[in-house]
Amino acid sequence: MPALHVLVIEDERAARQVLAEAVRNAGYSVDTAADFAEATAKLGRDDVDVALCDIQLPDGDGIDLLRQCRATKLDTSFIMLTAFASLETAVQALRAGAFDYIIKPVRHVEVLHRLSQIEAISGLREENKALRKAVTESKPLYRFSSAGMRDVERLVGKVAHTDCTVLITGESGTGKSVFARAIHEQSGRHDAPFLAVNCAAIPDQLLESEFLGHTKGAFTNANRTRKGLFLEADRGTLFLDEIDEVPLLMQSKLLHAIEDKEVRPVGSEQVRRVDTRIIVASNRNLPELVAAGMFREDLFFRLSMFQIVIPPLRNRPEDIRGLIQFILHAKNAMKQSSPAMELDPEAEEILLRYDWPGNVRELENAIGRACILAEGGHVSVDELPSELVKAASPRILAETANAADQSLRAHLRRHEADIVLKAITEAGNDRKLAAQRLGISLSTLYSKLAELEQKFATRGY
Repeated sequence: MPALHVLVIEDERAARQVLAEAVRNAGYSVDTAADFAEATAKLGRDDVDVALCDIQLPDGDGIDLLRQCRATKLDTSFIMLTAFASLETAVQALRAGAFDYIIKPVRHVEVLHRLSQIEAISGLREENKALRKAVTESKPLYRFSSAGMRDVERLVGKVAHTDCTVLITGESGTGKSVFARAIHEQSGRHDAPFLAVNCAAIPDQLLESEFLGHTKGAFTNANRTRKGLFLEADRGTLFLDEIDEVPLLMQSKLLHAIEDKEVRPVGSEQVRRVDTRIIVASNRNLPELVAAGMFREDLFFRLSMFQIVIPPLRNRPEDIRGLIQFILHAKNAMKQSSPAMELDPEAEEILLRYDWPGNVRELENAIGRACILAEGGHVSVDELPSELVKAASPRILAETANAADQSLRAHLRRHEADIVLKAITEAGNDRKLAAQRLGISLSTLYSKLAELEQKFATRGY
């Protein structure tokens, strides 16, 4: 397993450098941040395994930073550093989701012990990463059944072998980042970096520095030169998720970097050439944002040279069964214990009938939760989220009732036909007499006979 990537978040420069050096000497990969804003930007890149975070930062609260990461689904483990030891502080940090807290002055041996603990229990995170990697293989185990997703796969295969800028749109949870990585993996750049960035997670004031880089001393706390994302992804792929969150001023600089393939880091007079492929994604309607003056039209046209639209899961229910089996297969493959997890028919029926407003991400989370709770290798309805069962059950009952109703109507129609034909036969084919014996008018009898003749004709009799 690769060494943990640790982010040291500490406003005191000397303490930050000493702690970072101790962690680095222990064999871990280390980065540093001096304040809340810088830490937010670096955590937003989704490659930080552990954050050693001071609770009191000059521009914010460390526990608020932890809550922000949990709200954006980042799985970074937090160890809080505090000079103010109190039961209230500890409880607050742990309730917010911290792995642990350490009282200042920090003892390096204590920090390294906590890191070794996190390293030892990081199997679940590695399982999730391996699952995401399995989904993005160029030859996946699962092939989509719906025409819409087969078209998406076809488009991915076509555009992957070009350097064309790609815009991927679709609802949250449909797998935009999965297909962005698939494009990279199937391209000639697959051996170079693939950097995925959530634009919404980077503070506006740090966007230019994050994208284009900066020189040492370019602004407060810029204590070292930074290459920036465009240069870090040089010869590879830069995936910008939630591109609609980038402010208009920064949009113009992005447009220049994409069109001219060059960047000028903040504080530098030197222009650097870059060869970076750009893939962007959004779950919003970009043409509407352009019309509202919230997104640059020229940037939209530049980004939408090749657009891929991923349909929501509710519009392609034929894909659900295959996705269920694929997710179960991937989880079972990464699970060392036995028996392998299987879905009970009732549980599978619930998953097939649910609308999945959170799309594939919600489906994966529901199955993952159920596998944790299940015993004996079988996932039953009891292990599924209660709100999911409540939402899907009325639909199943309605379909069952409708099927029963249709069956009853068909049975009654067949019985009625037998009675009518028997009455005509017993009346010696005297239809007026047969109508009298049946207690119906002659016109009604002829109408029913016409219905029978039409039914026989459509069935080939």
